[in-house]
Amino acid sequence: MADLSAIAWTLLAVAAVIIGLSKTAVPGSGTIAVAVFAAVLPAKQSTGTILLLLILADLFAIVIYRRDVNWRALLRLAPAVLVGVLLGVVFLALADDVWVKRTIGVILLAVIVVTLLRRWLVRSATAPDRPHRLAAATYGTLGGFTTMVANAAGPVMSMYFLAARFSVKEFLGTAAWFFFLVNVSKVPFSAGLGLITGPGLLIDLVLAPLVVTGALFGRWWANRLDQKLFERIVIVVTVVGAVYLIWPW
Repeated sequence: MADLSAIAWTLLAVAAVIIGLSKTAVPGSGTIAVAVFAAVLPAKQSTGTILLLLILADLFAIVIYRRDVNWRALLRLAPAVLVGVLLGVVFLALADDVWVKRTIGVILLAVIVVTLLRRWLVRSATAPDRPHRLAAATYGTLGGFTTMVANAAGPVMSMYFLAARFSVKEFLGTAAWFFFLVNVSKVPFSAGLGLITGPGLLIDLVLAPLVVTGALFGRWWANRLDQKLFERIVIVVTVVGAVYLIWPW
């Protein structure tokens, strides 16, 4: 912690607020926080450090939106998510950091294109109004894969819940429980791999109040968000996260 500069702490503080905001108002924006943590902290340590902050934000989100959960959608996704997580483990064993980032970025952009195309087909009355089992299997696998390799499943699952035409609160409540269950299941693996460290826990302790602040502000903002504006924000944030992952910085 003593090695972190004032600028580094400022960036981490902003990222902590974004983590809270991403869970209660702007799904997908957590990708930005993941990128900041990876830039400021050692790459591997950053994944374990941010994981605990994500779980803290998840806890606030599931309490706030506890009555707005589509459990049927979560159960439909569960098998595919498990497959995706296992594929992510294999991919991490074979690929380097550059390939991981760019692969996820390409996946995100592809998901956005497919989602927007599907919505156009719906308006043309040539496709069903809600995603079917194949869509759940596809998005679930991609979500499990991206959360395992980079804590970056937010944009992928945002596209699925957007395609499902959930209201703002149902979207946020279902996403909150999805990520809480997935992130908690990742803790033993992260601890076993040495990704959760003493210094990382101290950083989490310092940043935790900012995560809570972001979550509470997001709750206030979500109550005032128009459905169309909400959907546009989700798409824009997803595009930004995808471009960041693909761009050769």
